[in-house]
Amino acid sequence: MDILKRIAEYRAREEKLMWKGTFAEYLEMVRKNPRIVQTAHSRVYNMIKAAGVEENEDGSRSYKFFSREIFGLDRAIERLVEEYFHSAARRLDVRKRILLLMGPVSGGKSTIVTMLKRGLEEYSRTDEGAVYALDGCPMQEEPLHLIPRELRPEIEEELGIKIEGDLTPYNRMRLETEYGGRIEDFPVRRILFSEADRVGIGTFSPSDPKSQDIADLTGSIDFSTITKYGSESDPRAYRFDGELNKANRGLMEFQEMLKCDEKFLWHLLSLTQEGNFKAGRFALISADELIVAHTNEAEYKAFIANKKNEALQSRIIVMPIPYNLRVSDEEKIYAKLIKQSDLGHVHIAPHALRAAAIFSILTRLKESKKQGADLLKKMRLYDGESVEGFKGSDLDELRNEHADEGMSGIDPRYVINRISSALIRRDTECINALDILRALKEGFDQHPSITKEQRERYLNFISMARKEYDELAKKEVQKAFVYSYEESAKTLMDNYLDNVEAYCNMNKIRDPVTGEEMDPDERLMRSIEEQIGISENAKRAFREEILIRISAYARKGKRFDYSTHDRLREAIEKKLFADLKDVVKITTSNKTPDEHQLKKINEVTRRLIEEHRYCPVCANELLRYVGSLLNR
Repeated sequence: MDILKRIAEYRAREEKLMWKGTFAEYLEMVRKNPRIVQTAHSRVYNMIKAAGVEENEDGSRSYKFFSREIFGLDRAIERLVEEYFHSAARRLDVRKRILLLMGPVSGGKSTIVTMLKRGLEEYSRTDEGAVYALDGCPMQEEPLHLIPRELRPEIEEELGIKIEGDLTPYNRMRLETEYGGRIEDFPVRRILFSEADRVGIGTFSPSDPKSQDIADLTGSIDFSTITKYGSESDPRAYRFDGELNKANRGLMEFQEMLKCDEKFLWHLLSLTQEGNFKAGRFALISADELIVAHTNEAEYKAFIANKKNEALQSRIIVMPIPYNLRVSDEEKIYAKLIKQSDLGHVHIAPHALRAAAIFSILTRLKESKKQGADLLKKMRLYDGESVEGFKGSDLDELRNEHADEGMSGIDPRYVINRISSALIRRDTECINALDILRALKEGFDQHPSITKEQRERYLNFISMARKEYDELAKKEVQKAFVYSYEESAKTLMDNYLDNVEAYCNMNKIRDPVTGEEMDPDERLMRSIEEQIGISENAKRAFREEILIRISAYARKGKRFDYSTHDRLREAIEKKLFADLKDVVKITTSNKTPDEHQLKKINEVTRRLIEEHRYCPVCANELLRYVGSLLNR
């Protein structure tokens, strides 16, 4: 009964939104709130903006509207919103262009369009996104089209709005025959966009050019009514049910537009440039809609190579939608797709998806000519990590080096297919990174588009991803073991900080036992700093930076402790782990551990489960695997 109650409440909310009135009442609403009058492009832009905009430290913007579903495409999304939607919303000339999303398969093009369509459905149900139309109009026409052109300039000035477009033949006839030309009496109602009901959202998909009819776009004559109305040119004998008709005031998705027969594309020339299209035996029909198409790079290149397409080409704004190039965001994509499947209950070990993401990103990156910037360093820089020897300007330089970077490589669908294969094949409730990398490798022979040369490159990337995972696995076990020796870690850090302070201030250090003064212990400091790749030349700068951080904390009355500085903590942990390596090696690889070793294993396993999201199965597998790595 609770479900039926919620359904009834939903129906009541929908009915409450269905305002009806006359044109006179609508005009008064516009007088009070001119924002009601929006173009399709401004409606889409305001919808995106209403969801929230975040200003990033580097001056770029992130749009929350897309952040629910789209990961790693912030730069492409920002360009799409600012260069197209924002400009089009300001009535600049780009609104007279078709938006063409161009990119590789499974790159997010369809997801972006679907989000826009679902967003418009929701936005039309809000107060700021409310849309009003002539009641009974199959094209949900803007009521202000009733106002004669001669009167528009002064009305536009008075109301602070702009009126574009002419009354459709159908509503022109209704105005005269049903309302005697009395514009003020013409009924107006609020409409709710719905793709399912074909209101404000249309979708056109190409099929066999020999059988597909242009009526799918522009509507057609209803021959059963010709005897009733006496003429094919009577608007009442015409079905205004094409996708261009139904998408008026909103958005039309043109799926695989460049696969369409030319006759279907010609209608878009007039619609984009003049805001109207030809249908039946009528004058041009006004339409205000955003046309979004998507295609892949190969089809687009073939399209622009054909000289016959120049007119349409000049009316297209191409927005490249490349693959994501950030490892952390690629993980989110896989997690989202797995959660949507029936395998969401299967436990995936930590770093398993990261290993797959590392492989995917490596296949998409292009080699850099910049000295020292190999693919792994480039991958880390793109993912927001700090890499010694590189700064922010280097990142921009790397991004601008290849305009087509991210337009090729392994697509997320392939990875998810192989993860699915690993999930299905292994008879367990948990899979790890090695299972996934093995499944990816086995799938190369089944992938029809992977050449022999690519296969060799991809096998190399699998090896690189495996090595990255090995380091992550060792670090995970290291953290769990080191926590058991936390007092040792703190002691080691305090010792290091005492030596750094003496070194920077050019002082001696006093032995706590004998009381004699000694030089700072260079060997100790270097043994810790080398764990995170601090070179001999960079050691002074690193030590001074640590000292400055300590001073800053002291001024604020805070204590600089073990967890304060991420890189120093990592160095301490690695140093301690290196010292403990033999203990770890023995503990994790001993088939018959003694009581002390067993206690240590159980303690580490518990920490992996409680604090690092492992399950008992993958925690024990991790310990065995790291033990084998340390024994090599």
